[in-house]
Amino acid sequence: MSFRVDVVTLFPEMLQTWLELGVVSRCINRSVVDVNLIDLRQFGLGRHLQVDDYPFGGGPGMVLRPEPIFAAVESIPDHTHRPVILMSPRGTRFSQAQAAALSVAGGMTLICGHYEGVDERVSQHLATQELSIGDYVLSGGELPAMCVIDAVVRLLPGAIDEQSTREESFTDSILEYPQYTRPASFRGWEVPEVLTSGHHARVSAWRREQAKDRTERSRPDLIVPEPNP
Repeated sequence: MSFRVDVVTLFPEMLQTWLELGVVSRCINRSVVDVNLIDLRQFGLGRHLQVDDYPFGGGPGMVLRPEPIFAAVESIPDHTHRPVILMSPRGTRFSQAQAAALSVAGGMTLICGHYEGVDERVSQHLATQELSIGDYVLSGGELPAMCVIDAVVRLLPGAIDEQSTREESFTDSILEYPQYTRPASFRGWEVPEVLTSGHHARVSAWRREQAKDRTERSRPDLIVPEPNP
């Protein structure tokens, strides 16, 4: 059975084009993953299919109502058996470890927020978690949802060469080592000699050291302190 992803969104066409390209598209074609786009507007209220309203207490903008979101998610077969994730700037920062955990969850439902936010009852009584892709605000949850889908799908069995995911950035809390390809000399900048030496042990040692140095310079927060003896 393929990994099931359901996306509740006001703009399914925004994701549809993306789903026709790249790794996720290949995984869909190989039945590794099944991605379903659910148009929130189809669950809107009244003749005008309303999905938002003014916030109680006043304030700028509009807030997505709970009824259409609950109805959309509850239309998904067996939705209670998979994580229901609200994409939100206030959510937990998405990480490679979370992508790995979601990749073995059997599937997931993503809710894309919009406007000034989503009625709090969605977070309290429908979503099982909230995720953010960074400390900034976007106009909607579609781009974050694409990031989560891509990060999770590429970890699924049969998605890509398994070896490719073992030495990537954030695997084992470290950034990836520098990569080089032909030509060996470009504008006077040379590929490190060790990489052309054919000495696999030296190459491995160099890569480990480079990954460690890069992590210490760029992301020291990733380094796990060694336990005291």
